[in-house]
Amino acid sequence: MERPPEDKMAVEGKAWLDASPSPDGAEDAASRSSSQEDSLRDNWSSKWDYILSVIGLTIGLGNVWRFPYICYMNGGGAFLVPYLLMLVLVALPLFLLESAIGQFSSSSCIGIFSACPVFRGAGIAATIVNFLQTGYYTTLVAYPLLFIYHSLRRELPWTSCDNDWNTEHCTRTRADFVENKTENGTQAVVSSADEFFHNEVLKISSGVGEVGGLVWPVVGAVLFTWVIIFLANFKGVRVLGKVVWLTATFPYVMLTILLIRGVTLPGAWDGIYFYIYPNFDKLKQPKVWAAAAVQIFFSMTPGYGVLTTMSSHNKFRSSSMRTAKIVPIVCAMTSIFVGFVVFSVLGFMAHRLGTTVDKVTAAGSGLAFIIYPEALSLMPLAPLWCVLFFLMLFFVGIDSCFGVVESLLTVVTSEFPQIRSWRGCVTFVICSVIFLGNGIIYSQAGIYWLTLVDWYVSSFTATLNCLCELLVFSFIYGVGRTIRDLQMMTNKTVSYFWYATWLVITPVLTVAIFVNMVLNYGPASYDGRRLPDWAQGIGWLTAFASILAIPGYFVYFLAVHTKGSVAQRLAQGLSPTAAWGPAEEECRAHWERYCAQHPLRHRLLHPNSSRAALSLPEIVPLGRP
Repeated sequence: MERPPEDKMAVEGKAWLDASPSPDGAEDAASRSSSQEDSLRDNWSSKWDYILSVIGLTIGLGNVWRFPYICYMNGGGAFLVPYLLMLVLVALPLFLLESAIGQFSSSSCIGIFSACPVFRGAGIAATIVNFLQTGYYTTLVAYPLLFIYHSLRRELPWTSCDNDWNTEHCTRTRADFVENKTENGTQAVVSSADEFFHNEVLKISSGVGEVGGLVWPVVGAVLFTWVIIFLANFKGVRVLGKVVWLTATFPYVMLTILLIRGVTLPGAWDGIYFYIYPNFDKLKQPKVWAAAAVQIFFSMTPGYGVLTTMSSHNKFRSSSMRTAKIVPIVCAMTSIFVGFVVFSVLGFMAHRLGTTVDKVTAAGSGLAFIIYPEALSLMPLAPLWCVLFFLMLFFVGIDSCFGVVESLLTVVTSEFPQIRSWRGCVTFVICSVIFLGNGIIYSQAGIYWLTLVDWYVSSFTATLNCLCELLVFSFIYGVGRTIRDLQMMTNKTVSYFWYATWLVITPVLTVAIFVNMVLNYGPASYDGRRLPDWAQGIGWLTAFASILAIPGYFVYFLAVHTKGSVAQRLAQGLSPTAAWGPAEEECRAHWERYCAQHPLRHRLLHPNSSRAALSLPEIVPLGRP
């Protein structure tokens, strides 16, 4: 069936919605029924439940151990220029797009592609990534529990070299963290905190191929983490929304306490100066802008489908645009705030050891599990500060797990609505499968496998998913239609700024981010050691396990799922199904009337420009007299 011209919509109503229906009418009926089932899902009890849940989702461990290091390495305070610019031009538009689409359609990350069903593979890819990523991320979240356990004593175990796990290369502080001459050459000195983390907490093996046995304290900590995740998720968002009032706010209390204590320490302001001193010459280097784009891109978690899921539980008339502006800004400001907390203590550490701040700074998990614990050990009442720091780290990490598991649950119960009433059992199965399926990460070689999966599994897929979303909702379905849907849903005008970002700026920058990742992606390594080639091959297999879902479903849809000529099959794949649109019948009926009364000259034009050109009157929005 040929789609009627856009300027005939006022006469033909929602005919464009039903263009190119599938040959089997029952299939569209089933899709419509599934959409109606989505309207039965729980809603957040209040807007603050949703806001805190999304804040907890976006603020993760990377805000603590990645951003401060990236900031000082790329110009200090000057780095905030490209960072905040990318926040406005990339993170905010993607955040709003995913949140608005999820709320409008009340759909999962797979269901939103009923607007362009041939791209459902992008939603499947996001689900695979979430499944793989949650397994290793919960292990990182569990590590702080082990540090808390070891901190409940008078003397911290990583402050001496007299323990069973220490070697002859152990040194008490990083002051001696230089090459130590021996008769056989040179041997790097290892700090006691480094040996505690690797030899006691991880019981690390010599390489990725030497799996060894399970590290039972790690197994117990991860199991405890999964129990908390299960209890927070199994009853739905109404319970989850209450849990996050603790888990999302507690880290800010702890960070504030740590900052107040940190800035009162000698040398703290040297560390802060080292963190924020602007080096504007760095802005001439393209890699600094690329680092800012990548950092802000992955801080906001676009492309994983979790933002879509969280917003799908909003009421249809919620103020999604306001939230989409608040949360990314809070996330960015939190990253900057954490930098002050980290570098105030690192400045104190450098002062105590008689060295410079750059000698005691590192990125990644080493900052959180080696350097910062060592710095805290130099403070009075060190065990107390360690407990507070690792409690904060645990809560920061587990919030993100809540959102990802909720996304997986929403996908399963949306695709198989007959098991929706068995949500508790489904939650238990998902948590159990992920926990048991990642046994190798709890082994003595676990940190290598964790690094390998983290290195490959998500980066490319998340970026490709964002490109698919932009391709669908900006070009195929059309940015004009997307904005019209938002305006109908919110009763507010979407500015031309969002129109420009969705149509031009954000797609271009996202493509640039993806190209930069491809050109600069190197092999996985841990602690300065490159993992072997066979391990890199396994890493690429995990990456392609999700990436191939996008072209794979595209081929499946055209070859198996549809009938007719190639042109007819493609038309069906690029046209909205009957399931697309608001899930609630009242809102759907109003949306259909709204589309009929607000036709577009073209799907790529802003609806306001179409209305002005056609001199059409405004219609009374739903819920307004």
